[in-house]
Parts: sequence; structure tokens; C-alpha cells
Amino acid sequence: MTHEQARRTAFALLATAIPPLGARFRSVEATVEVLCAVYAAASKLSSEQLVDAQLEAAAVAATHKLAGLIAKKGGMLPDSPPLELPAALTMSPAMRAACFGYQAVWETIGAVTAGRKLPALVAEIVATKATDPASAVYAAATGQAAPGRQIPRSAPLEASAFVATLLAELPERPRGVLRIVNGIAIWGTHDEGTLAQIQRCADDERVVGAAIAADGHRGYAIPIGGIIAYEQAVSPNGVGFDIGCGIKAVKTDLRADALLQLGADGRTLLAAVMDDIQRTVAFGMGRTSGQAIDHQLFDDPTWRTVKEVGRLRDMAAKQLGTVGGGNHFVDLSRDANGWLWIVCHFGSRGLGHKTATGFLNLAAGRRWDDKAPGENSDAPAVVLPLDTELGQQYMAAMELGGTYAYAGRDFVAEQVRTILGAGVLDSVHNHHNYAFRERHGDKDLIVVRKGATPAGPGVRGIIAGSMGTPTAIVRGVASPEAAVSFHSAPHGSGRVMSRTQAAGKRDYRTGRILSPGRVTPEMLHAAVTARGIELRGGGLDESPHVYRNIADVLAAHEGVIEVETLLYPMGVAMAGDSVIDPFKD
Repeated sequence: MTHEQARRTAFALLATAIPPLGARFRSVEATVEVLCAVYAAASKLSSEQLVDAQLEAAAVAATHKLAGLIAKKGGMLPDSPPLELPAALTMSPAMRAACFGYQAVWETIGAVTAGRKLPALVAEIVATKATDPASAVYAAATGQAAPGRQIPRSAPLEASAFVATLLAELPERPRGVLRIVNGIAIWGTHDEGTLAQIQRCADDERVVGAAIAADGHRGYAIPIGGIIAYEQAVSPNGVGFDIGCGIKAVKTDLRADALLQLGADGRTLLAAVMDDIQRTVAFGMGRTSGQAIDHQLFDDPTWRTVKEVGRLRDMAAKQLGTVGGGNHFVDLSRDANGWLWIVCHFGSRGLGHKTATGFLNLAAGRRWDDKAPGENSDAPAVVLPLDTELGQQYMAAMELGGTYAYAGRDFVAEQVRTILGAGVLDSVHNHHNYAFRERHGDKDLIVVRKGATPAGPGVRGIIAGSMGTPTAIVRGVASPEAAVSFHSAPHGSGRVMSRTQAAGKRDYRTGRILSPGRVTPEMLHAAVTARGIELRGGGLDESPHVYRNIADVLAAHEGVIEVETLLYPMGVAMAGDSVIDPFKD
């Protein structure tokens, strides 16, 4: 398949859904041809083998449905793809791989439109006077002809990954603009409440500088995505309750497509492995790892010098290596070259939560174990000077929590590696809820990153997508933009709706739904099925629908980070939606 044919795959759905172009490009026939090309590229089957009545009917229905949805949205592209894949097409490994290709097509189209109303884009396309959909849309979007290049053919997943990453080469990809407002570096767009939070933080006299990443949203006292640089001070609720929350990614020596082979029971190896991961790894509230771990971190003197933290030692030992709930996960993912990666995301569990709660109590004049009042998102950040005993003890306890979080992710990654029987080729590991001791210019600072990734020049980090979108391995660069961010990057895609907005309200004692949310079980199922993902656990409040497009978040930070590779989820394991985990955030 040539690069031009790949462009046709990526853009023709857009062109064929618009009436002025539909007549010109024979919309229904072109759509069927394009969808067949997607499946062929992903599964190595010929287009002729895939043209059957079932697929043709699905493609025709998708075309008409898309046109109707565009009309209802006033010319804007819908959030979700209109093609409902027939169940039979998802049974074989080849068809599962093909699902990745179709989702990649849709995400590419969405990024090309970049919020523009389609009638305006249509006018640009018509003006090009091109005779085929791909050339027309590509020329209108980029102002240049498509380059010639061959799609890799070495493996089904590599072909579909190639389609998914085509957009990275396009100069018209939407770019975020760095704004400096009242001395605060702001990437992306944010609501007034989020901007007010970061402004309150920056107004503290001990703050040297502040920034917010493109995945930011409102949090407690400090917004998620917030970066606050203090001089001789630290903020416990700036770091947050999940001290040391972060991500570890491990590149194995296994090829991802090996997991799509069928076993003797007719199921894929991927399905069996995900079952093993769900059984082996401890998810959910109050769980223990099931193994006594003699780790050197339990010899740290902080357990003795900060007596309140010392009382948490036994609980911490039992919980080491547990993942918890919320947005914490264990994934199996593939990179663009077809290698299988292990990715896990969680933090310091009960140790971090109780440490943060205890120090916030002490800072407010309460006792360590007192019941803390509810968090107020509009309250100022609690800031502890480092020349006080309380500030020094918090830093020691927080750093212990960070060590504990690293050890937990190491443990879980090793559990999954053992299940796979894999070797390790590479790994990346970072916190994104932490207070880092760093030197910037001529100052020694405490840089609090609450949902932000360290990204010093040459430093590798991980930015998570969602259960249905890729995670990025990135590397920090040296630039003026990076300097004003205190060399920080996003930590994920960023939520666009709260957990309650997404999942609604439920009585967890009875399971009765009190009020429905915006995401339905059918929406979640369709999102992961279309991507060919094996999901274990996971709630409606973690559906891909509740997150920003990670492509936009990464693009907003151009000049701060470079993307090394994208990791596309194949299997996702999380706590179930009935789990209430007080240690998740």
C-alpha cells in the first residue's frame, strides 16, 4: 500500500460524508473501498477477501449515519465513530487487529478537522479541484501534495500503528499556543475555575513561578496539571494525597501480535494473559499484595524519626504492590514497531493518603489522627516552610512515599513480566505527583508537580492516554518554553468531565443508580471493542469519552517535549466500577 493509499484510508470517510463531495467521489462505493483498505492494511488480507455483504452494509450505514450526525451538530464532526463493527468481524486475531486501523482512521480525521466546521473545510477541499478524496483533503489541510512512502508490511499491528501515526508527519496538526498570563505559563485551554486556582497558588510570596499543562483541570487547592516552584517551602496538598503517583513502562522482548494468536480453547492468548493479570495483581480498596515483601525501603530511618509515619509501616508493608482503583491501571500495549510493553500507573496507596492527611491536620493545628474536614477546591494551598520541623518532616515522609510508590510499580511490573515469561529491553519510570528538589538558574527550588511529568533536557517520561488511546514515551528538550514550565510536561490526557458527570450517582450499598451519567455501558463497550481491547474491570468514569484527545495535549507542548514512541493499549486491567477506593487520588 502506498502512502497515497494510506491517506485515502485516513481521509476518505470525511470526504465521502459531505454531500457536495459525495456526488463527486461516489460516496458509498468509496467508503466501502476505504474501509476495506483499512482492514487489509491491518490484517494482511486482500480487499477482495473483505468485501462481503456484511461489511458493505456496515459501511453504507456508517456513511449515512455520519452525514446525519454532522447535520445535527451544525457542521461539526461527532465525537465517536459511526461504524458499529459487526460482532463476527471481531472474532479472529486478524479482525481484532483491523479494529485498531479503523479507530486510527477516525482519530486522524478528528485531528485534521481540529474544531473547524466541515462546510468551511469542504469549500477548501472543492477549491483544490482534486479528483480523489485523499488528495483533495490532504491538499486543503496542508497546502502541499502527499509524499510517497510505503506502509510497512512486516506485521498486522505494525501496519495499523503506521496508519495511526500518519498524523504526526502532517504540518497542519493543531498546535497549542503558550500564553503567559500574570507571569503564569499556560498551555492549552482551561476553564475559569482552573485558572483561578493556579493564580491563587502563584500569588503566594514563597512561589518563584507557576505553570499549568494542557491536560490541566480543577483540583483541590492546586489544579491537576499544576506546576508550582517554591523557594524553601513545600505544599502537602499541592503534592496531593497519592504521593508519588506515577507510571512505569517496560518494553519486553515479545512481539505484540503473538498475543493475538488463538489458543486451543479458541480464545486469544491476550485474553488468557489479561485473565492472569486480573487474578494475580491486587486491584481495589484495602487489598494486599498477598506476599510479604522484604524491601530495603522498610529500613529507611524516616519510619523511626517521624513517629506518626512509623505507625503506618505495617499497613504499608501489606499494601506494597497493590494498584487500587480510580484511574490506576495495568496495561499491555504495543509500540509502532510491534513490541509489547507493560505499563502500570498508581502511587503510594494508604501510606501516601494517610501521610498527606496527617500533615494537613498538623498544619491546621489539629492532631494527626483527627477526622479532617472536607477539601475545599477554592481554598489556598497549604504551604510549609522548610526551615521548620514540620516542613522538614513532611519532606522526609513525602520522599519515603515516593520510594514506596517506585517499589510498588516495580513489583507489579515484575508480576506481569513473569506472567508473560518475557525479557526486558527498556524501561521508563517517573512520578507525576511529587515535590522535586531541583536547581533552576541560580536557585535551588522545590518544584511541586501535581499531575505533571518531569521533563528536563534528555529526561524520559511517560504521559498516559486512556483505556482506549495511546500512552506516550517522551523526552524533554532544552528550550525557552521548557524553561518557563520548569521543565515539566503533562501527565495524561486530562479529564473533560467529572466522575459523577460520567458515571452518574449510585447507591453503592444497593447498587441502585440514583441518576445516570453521560457515559453508558454501551458507549464504553463500543469504545474498547472498536479498538480491539481486552478490558478487565474499569468503570464508566474511566471511559475514553471522559478524556481529552492525547494528540492535542502532546501537540500543545511542542518545544517542551519530543515524542519517542506511542504505546497503543491491547489489554487494560483496572478495579471494577463498584470499587470505592479512598486512596486513588
